[in-house]
Amino acid sequence: MTDYLADVRRYDAAADEAVVAKIVKHLGIALRSRDASLVAASDPEELARVRTSWIGKKLGIEDAEKANAVIASVAETMKGDHSKQRVTFYYLTAKALGKLESL
Repeated sequence: MTDYLADVRRYDAAADEAVVAKIVKHLGIALRSRDASLVAASDPEELARVRTSWIGKKLGIEDAEKANAVIASVAETMKGDHSKQRVTFYYLTAKALGKLESL
């Protein structure tokens, strides 16, 4: 958990540990696999999963254009990271959409 929180805090120094813990809990077993714990921002299928499963189902945002814009923005923000941690990516999308409090 502390590794996830530290990574999120590289982008948001005031990140709430409880919110990060909720994202970790939501992702659960997926975080056990290195491949599944990362977001491949250059893979359209991966980004579609983020849009559908995380932004659509969990955050309740159905506007595909808005979701795609947020995903592109977060990918740009994290472009310096070769390995984009899924927890951090999800946190930043939720923050950009104003949905951190609803997690």
